Amino acid sequence: MKHTQIQLSDHFSYKKLLQFTLPSIVMLVFTSVYGVVDGFFVSNYVGKTPFTAVNFIYPFLMILGSLGFMFGTGGGALIAKTMGEGKSEKANSLFSLIIYISVACGVVLAVLGMILIRPIAAALGAEGQLLENSVRYGRIILLAIPAYILQFEFQCLFATAEKPGLGLYVTVAAGLANMVLDALFVAVLRWGLEGAAAATAISQCVGGVTPLLYFARPNGSRLRLGRTHFDGNALGKVCMNGSSELMSNISMSVVSMLYNGQLLKYAGEDGVAAYGVLMYVSLVFQAIYIGYSVGTAPVIGYHYGAGNKGELKGLLRKGLVLTGIFAVVMFGTSYLLARPLSLVFVGYDEGLLALTVRAFRFFSFSFFFSGYAIFGSSFFTALNDGLVSAAISFLRTLVFQVAAVLILPLFLNVDGIWLSIVAAELLAVAVTAVFLAVKQKKYQY
Repeated sequence: MKHTQIQLSDHFSYKKLLQFTLPSIVMLVFTSVYGVVDGFFVSNYVGKTPFTAVNFIYPFLMILGSLGFMFGTGGGALIAKTMGEGKSEKANSLFSLIIYISVACGVVLAVLGMILIRPIAAALGAEGQLLENSVRYGRIILLAIPAYILQFEFQCLFATAEKPGLGLYVTVAAGLANMVLDALFVAVLRWGLEGAAAATAISQCVGGVTPLLYFARPNGSRLRLGRTHFDGNALGKVCMNGSSELMSNISMSVVSMLYNGQLLKYAGEDGVAAYGVLMYVSLVFQAIYIGYSVGTAPVIGYHYGAGNKGELKGLLRKGLVLTGIFAVVMFGTSYLLARPLSLVFVGYDEGLLALTVRAFRFFSFSFFFSGYAIFGSSFFTALNDGLVSAAISFLRTLVFQVAAVLILPLFLNVDGIWLSIVAAELLAVAVTAVFLAVKQKKYQY
């Protein structure tokens, strides 16, 4: 594959940028798609209550796994900047420290999760069969939480190691393992909910442990696991820097719960089902923006560390142009495919189908705007400016969404809920533009 020859120190044309970021984009899209496959098998072969349980407990498991995103994006930016400064030994030491610390955090979270999953599920409102199903599914997934954290982390760090293609292969292998094992455990062997959980846990081990083995041996990348020493200052920077990615993952889970509450009030259970379909599709579409941002971050971090102002300017300009092109394509695609995509999930109920298609048409406008804030936040993470990055993320995924979903339905009823996502994304673009203008002098991009 050609892109393996691309180095962070290169000059990046549009073509080269797309070549380098394509593996990250495909990788994140693939991760989103195989989450949807899990839902398909549980819904069709195990039943509605277990399917509800999977969707109910997953935000909690996602919050634990998203620690890997924090270490991956925050660590990747600091490592790339260190490589740009020409300190490759220090970069390797940082890389090793981040991996070892995240494994330790994963083990602690797995143990705490086992103890706390029942009280947490109950506090979130699960009772009876839903509570039992949530605990049964969650406990099996929790066994693989250290690997799940590593999987998210390596999705970011493969690009920093100049091996985005290898990251793609690992993610595809993990995704295929999940799909094949889902079919085997759930459809053939009829192991039910436990089978679906086991398939997911094993696939997470494939995605997290395989890269660990690769980096532990002499390899063809710029990074290798080895000796390190504890550096609290660097770890603080990594956590601060990656906090925006952690924040957006936690916010998404919290906001989903709030949306479901509002939808029950304004549209009943059908509203919640329609929102579920939008979230599945949105995951795949947003993965394109996130994949591009994750792919370009180490390049931006490297050139910032090396002091290449001209290259930094070019990367920002090209990033905004490509985001604009993605935006038009995604809006058009989602608007045109609103009915066919809704049919796949809720074709069995005419009323629900009509509601979902209408929601979809409103919702598709959000894809016009969401890419700019995602890229803007990632751009500041790459510049090791965690504070600005976290501010954009926090406002976009939590403050604006919560305000919009509480206020707009008062005037527009259920349509207000669908439009609140569009309003939140529009406000986030404005905030991103302000930050880019204000920080221009400091970073000279």
